[in-house]
Amino acid sequence: MPALRKLQFEADDGSAGFRAQLNEQRWDDHRFYHHSLVNQSLHFVSACTFLTAYALLFKDPAIASLLAWGVAMTSRQAGHFFFEPKGYDHENQVTHHYKEEVKVGYNLFRKWVLMSIWAAVPIVLAFEPSLFGTLERPAGFVGYLRHVGIGWLCLGVSAILFRTLQLFVQRDIETGIVWATKIVTDPFNDFKIYRGAPARLLKGERRDDEDRIAA
Repeated sequence: MPALRKLQFEADDGSAGFRAQLNEQRWDDHRFYHHSLVNQSLHFVSACTFLTAYALLFKDPAIASLLAWGVAMTSRQAGHFFFEPKGYDHENQVTHHYKEEVKVGYNLFRKWVLMSIWAAVPIVLAFEPSLFGTLERPAGFVGYLRHVGIGWLCLGVSAILFRTLQLFVQRDIETGIVWATKIVTDPFNDFKIYRGAPARLLKGERRDDEDRIAA
């Protein structure tokens, strides 16, 4: 059964608690931005990689960050940029523009900005390995890569904090905290709900809602 049918987060009408908001944000993210089974499969790969990075984070943060940004984030965002349909969403009866406007977290424009900064980090460190004297000069290419990993780790933490603070101002404090919680726990949730996507993709399916569209 397609994930769009299986995954249902329902809260009581009077419930405005943390869990209800978290479930709502997760459900909106799934139904609006994960129609493509290629995208879902890439999110499954991303989730597995992120979980591995989480396990490495306190042992070797530089390697964990290289894995998270170099594999998990690139596969995750490639799914959104290149495979997720951007036309009219008949399933939810909304336009792509509307979805971009109401996106709680990073919409495609914000993601372009974020990924541009991500790509700039290794370029800047290649030309200025000590980052203008703020870092020790790396010993060889491996040292350079570790600097890049730490730079990407700082970028990831900063991106979450920045958007959380934006949501504090634009919406309310709880929305920001809920979104930050969702981002940090997305790998666990994505692993659970998208683990069946690769098998369906290999069977020839391309969209999670294609049977409904055909109907």
